Amino acid sequence: MKKLILILSLAFVAISCGASKGVVNTDNKGFIADGYDVTEYFEGNAQEGNNAYTSTYNGASYKFMNAANKAMFDKNPSQYEPQYGGFCAYAVGDSNSKIGINPESFIVEDGKLYLFYDTVFSDTKEKWLNENPEKLEQQADTNWKTLKNKN
Repeated sequence: MKKLILILSLAFVAISCGASKGVVNTDNKGFIADGYDVTEYFEGNAQEGNNAYTSTYNGASYKFMNAANKAMFDKNPSQYEPQYGGFCAYAVGDSNSKIGINPESFIVEDGKLYLFYDTVFSDTKEKWLNENPEKLEQQADTNWKTLKNKN
């Protein structure tokens, strides 16, 4: 029953958010994390970026709240890059799927940024935390090696 609910939730998210293709998960304007400032996640904040402050790294465009955040990112972009191309970490680990995210659902753990989807049907951040995050991360790391190149 749990698996059926998960499958239905993933199907709903894929239809409503659009199952994303490619190596990075970008919004309709080409920004990773739906245009949220990835440096702010490391401060515990989910804040939208400003079109005046942008950078590009590893095939994705990033928005920042201000010049200082952009400068921090530009010094070491890999430090702020979301795991799994910015796709939902839980979906990558649990079902080997590229699913869009809710940019306000995130975790920073061991210096890594994980993004999740969160709908009325499923809160994958909570599932990640409650269903053995170490195992899910290992599975996501394995899955991502091949999944990142699939459309």
